[in-house]
Amino acid sequence: MGKVIASASVSLDGFVADADNNPGALFDWYEAGDVEVVNHGDLPPFHLTRESADYWTSWVSELGALVVGRTLFDITDGWKGKHPLGVPVVVLTHEPPTDWGYPDSDEFRFVTGGIEEAIASAQQLAGDKLIGVAAGTIASQAMRAGLVDEVAMDVVPVVMGEGHKYFVDIPPGEILLDDPTVVIRARRVTHMLFPVRK
Repeated sequence: MGKVIASASVSLDGFVADADNNPGALFDWYEAGDVEVVNHGDLPPFHLTRESADYWTSWVSELGALVVGRTLFDITDGWKGKHPLGVPVVVLTHEPPTDWGYPDSDEFRFVTGGIEEAIASAQQLAGDKLIGVAAGTIASQAMRAGLVDEVAMDVVPVVMGEGHKYFVDIPPGEILLDDPTVVIRARRVTHMLFPVRK
Protein backbone atom coordinates (compact mmCIF):
# COMPACT_ATOMS: atom_id res chain seq x y z
CA MET A 1 0.00 0.00 0.00
CA GLY A 2 1.05 3.57 -0.61
CA LYS A 3 2.51 5.89 1.98
CA VAL A 4 0.33 8.17 4.09
CA ILE A 5 1.55 11.75 3.87
CA ALA A 6 0.29 14.75 5.83
CA SER A 7 0.56 17.79 3.59
CA ALA A 8 -0.19 21.53 3.65
CA SER A 9 1.16 25.00 3.11
CA VAL A 10 2.33 26.30 6.48
CA SER A 11 3.58 29.57 7.95
CA LEU A 12 6.94 29.89 9.68
CA ASP A 13 5.13 29.72 13.02
CA GLY A 14 3.20 26.57 12.16
CA PHE A 15 -0.23 27.76 11.01
CA VAL A 16 -2.19 26.46 8.00
CA ALA A 17 -5.00 29.05 8.14
CA ASP A 18 -6.13 32.00 10.22
CA ALA A 19 -8.87 31.78 12.84
CA ASP A 20 -11.51 32.22 10.10
CA ASN A 21 -10.03 29.34 8.06
CA ASN A 22 -8.57 31.73 5.49
CA PRO A 23 -5.11 30.70 4.21
CA GLY A 24 -4.23 34.26 3.21
CA ALA A 25 -0.62 34.62 2.01
CA LEU A 26 0.00 30.88 2.45
CA PHE A 27 -1.32 30.34 -1.07
CA ASP A 28 0.61 33.18 -2.75
CA TRP A 29 3.07 30.68 -4.22
CA TYR A 30 0.25 29.28 -6.37
CA GLU A 31 0.59 32.47 -8.46
CA ALA A 32 4.33 33.12 -8.09
CA GLY A 33 5.47 31.95 -11.52
CA ASP A 34 4.55 31.54 -15.16
CA VAL A 35 4.14 27.76 -15.45
CA GLU A 36 0.43 27.01 -15.79
CA VAL A 37 -0.76 23.95 -13.90
CA VAL A 38 -4.35 22.96 -14.67
CA ASN A 39 -6.60 21.76 -11.85
CA HIS A 40 -9.60 19.46 -11.98
CA GLY A 41 -13.10 20.75 -11.30
CA ASP A 42 -13.72 24.49 -11.48
CA LEU A 43 -10.60 25.75 -9.67
CA PRO A 44 -8.62 28.04 -11.99
CA PRO A 45 -5.11 26.99 -13.04
CA PHE A 46 -2.12 27.71 -10.80
CA HIS A 47 0.82 29.71 -12.13
CA LEU A 48 3.84 28.22 -10.42
CA THR A 49 7.58 28.66 -10.69
CA ARG A 50 9.33 25.86 -12.53
CA GLU A 51 10.65 24.47 -9.23
CA SER A 52 7.20 24.42 -7.62
CA ALA A 53 5.54 23.09 -10.77
CA ASP A 54 7.92 20.13 -10.98
CA TYR A 55 7.38 19.34 -7.30
CA TRP A 56 3.61 19.76 -7.51
CA THR A 57 3.05 17.68 -10.64
CA SER A 58 5.22 14.87 -9.25
CA TRP A 59 3.19 14.86 -6.00
CA VAL A 60 -0.15 14.89 -7.80
CA SER A 61 0.87 12.13 -10.22
CA GLU A 62 1.64 9.82 -7.29
CA LEU A 63 -1.49 10.67 -5.30
CA GLY A 64 -4.30 8.12 -5.09
CA ALA A 65 -6.71 9.51 -2.48
CA LEU A 66 -7.16 12.22 0.13
CA VAL A 67 -8.44 12.17 3.70
CA VAL A 68 -10.03 15.37 5.00
CA GLY A 69 -12.28 16.43 7.84
CA ARG A 70 -15.81 17.74 7.76
CA THR A 71 -14.73 21.34 8.42
CA LEU A 72 -12.58 21.53 5.29
CA PHE A 73 -15.27 19.75 3.30
CA ASP A 74 -17.86 22.32 4.42
CA ILE A 75 -15.58 25.34 3.84
CA THR A 76 -14.99 24.27 0.24
CA ASP A 77 -18.58 23.11 -0.34
CA GLY A 78 -17.07 19.72 -1.13
CA TRP A 79 -15.18 21.32 -4.01
CA LYS A 80 -18.52 21.21 -5.83
CA GLY A 81 -18.25 17.46 -6.20
CA LYS A 82 -14.77 17.28 -7.79
CA HIS A 83 -11.54 17.83 -5.89
CA PRO A 84 -8.96 20.01 -7.71
CA LEU A 85 -6.39 17.19 -7.49
CA GLY A 86 -8.70 14.81 -9.35
CA VAL A 87 -8.59 11.98 -6.79
CA PRO A 88 -11.20 10.35 -4.52
CA VAL A 89 -11.74 12.00 -1.14
CA VAL A 90 -12.54 10.31 2.15
CA VAL A 91 -14.30 12.65 4.56
CA LEU A 92 -14.06 11.79 8.25
CA THR A 93 -17.15 13.13 9.99
CA HIS A 94 -19.44 12.49 12.92
CA GLU A 95 -22.44 12.96 10.64
CA PRO A 96 -22.45 12.65 6.81
CA PRO A 97 -24.18 15.55 5.05
CA THR A 98 -27.80 15.07 4.05
CA ASP A 99 -28.21 18.29 2.06
CA TRP A 100 -25.00 18.46 0.04
CA GLY A 101 -25.57 20.02 -3.37
CA TYR A 102 -23.57 17.38 -5.29
CA PRO A 103 -24.88 14.03 -4.04
CA ASP A 104 -24.30 12.35 -7.42
CA SER A 105 -20.53 12.78 -7.15
CA ASP A 106 -18.94 9.35 -6.80
CA GLU A 107 -15.56 10.80 -5.75
CA PHE A 108 -16.47 11.31 -2.09
CA ARG A 109 -16.80 8.71 0.63
CA PHE A 110 -18.01 9.62 4.13
CA VAL A 111 -16.84 7.59 7.11
CA THR A 112 -17.82 7.92 10.75
CA GLY A 113 -15.75 5.21 12.45
CA GLY A 114 -12.61 7.21 13.22
CA ILE A 115 -9.24 7.90 11.65
CA GLU A 116 -8.30 4.23 11.25
CA GLU A 117 -11.41 3.61 9.16
CA ALA A 118 -10.76 6.75 7.12
CA ILE A 119 -7.18 5.74 6.29
CA ALA A 120 -8.24 2.16 5.50
CA SER A 121 -10.96 3.46 3.19
CA ALA A 122 -8.46 5.73 1.43
CA GLN A 123 -6.04 2.81 1.04
CA GLN A 124 -8.75 0.81 -0.71
CA LEU A 125 -9.27 3.67 -3.13
CA ALA A 126 -5.59 4.51 -3.65
CA GLY A 127 -4.10 1.05 -4.07
CA ASP A 128 -0.33 1.47 -4.27
CA LYS A 129 -0.54 5.24 -4.68
CA LEU A 130 0.03 7.87 -1.98
CA ILE A 131 -2.63 8.98 0.47
CA GLY A 132 -2.69 12.66 1.31
CA VAL A 133 -3.97 13.70 4.72
CA ALA A 134 -5.13 17.26 5.39
CA ALA A 135 -3.19 19.13 8.06
CA GLY A 136 -4.87 20.12 11.31
CA THR A 137 -7.19 17.84 13.25
CA ILE A 138 -7.16 14.98 10.74
CA ALA A 139 -3.38 14.85 10.31
CA SER A 140 -2.99 15.07 14.07
CA GLN A 141 -5.34 12.15 14.66
CA ALA A 142 -3.48 10.10 12.05
CA MET A 143 -0.13 11.05 13.55
CA ARG A 144 -1.19 10.07 17.08
CA ALA A 145 -2.46 6.74 15.70
CA GLY A 146 0.92 6.03 14.09
CA LEU A 147 -0.56 6.08 10.58
CA VAL A 148 1.51 8.89 9.01
CA ASP A 149 4.66 7.92 7.10
CA GLU A 150 5.82 11.36 5.99
CA VAL A 151 5.09 15.03 6.63
CA ALA A 152 5.12 17.36 3.61
CA MET A 153 5.29 21.08 4.27
CA ASP A 154 5.16 23.91 1.78
CA VAL A 155 6.80 26.45 4.10
CA VAL A 156 5.80 30.03 3.29
CA PRO A 157 7.86 32.99 4.57
CA VAL A 158 5.09 34.59 6.60
CA VAL A 159 4.34 34.79 10.33
CA MET A 160 0.62 34.53 11.07
CA GLY A 161 0.70 34.80 14.86
CA GLU A 162 -2.51 32.83 15.38
CA GLY A 163 -4.97 30.57 13.65
CA HIS A 164 -5.17 26.84 12.96
CA LYS A 165 -2.00 24.84 13.54
CA TYR A 166 -0.57 22.20 11.23
CA PHE A 167 -0.61 19.78 14.19
CA VAL A 168 -2.71 20.00 17.36
CA ASP A 169 -2.71 18.04 20.60
CA ILE A 170 0.45 16.08 19.82
CA PRO A 171 2.04 14.74 23.04
CA PRO A 172 5.46 16.36 23.61
CA GLY A 173 8.41 14.23 22.58
CA GLU A 174 6.41 11.23 21.42
CA ILE A 175 6.73 11.81 17.67
CA LEU A 176 10.07 12.30 15.96
CA LEU A 177 10.85 13.15 12.35
CA ASP A 178 14.02 12.36 10.42
CA ASP A 179 15.99 14.85 8.34
CA PRO A 180 14.14 16.03 5.23
CA THR A 181 14.48 13.89 2.14
CA VAL A 182 13.23 16.76 -0.04
CA VAL A 183 14.16 20.45 0.20
CA ILE A 184 13.19 22.54 -2.82
CA ARG A 185 13.51 26.32 -2.69
CA ALA A 186 11.18 28.30 -4.90
CA ARG A 187 9.66 31.78 -5.00
CA ARG A 188 7.47 32.40 -1.93
CA VAL A 189 7.81 28.78 -0.68
CA THR A 190 10.20 26.02 0.34
CA HIS A 191 8.93 22.49 -0.24
CA MET A 192 10.07 19.99 2.39
CA LEU A 193 9.36 16.31 3.10
CA PHE A 194 10.14 14.70 6.45
CA PRO A 195 9.93 10.93 7.13
CA VAL A 196 8.24 10.05 10.41
CA ARG A 197 10.51 8.01 12.64
CA LYS A 198 8.69 4.75 13.39
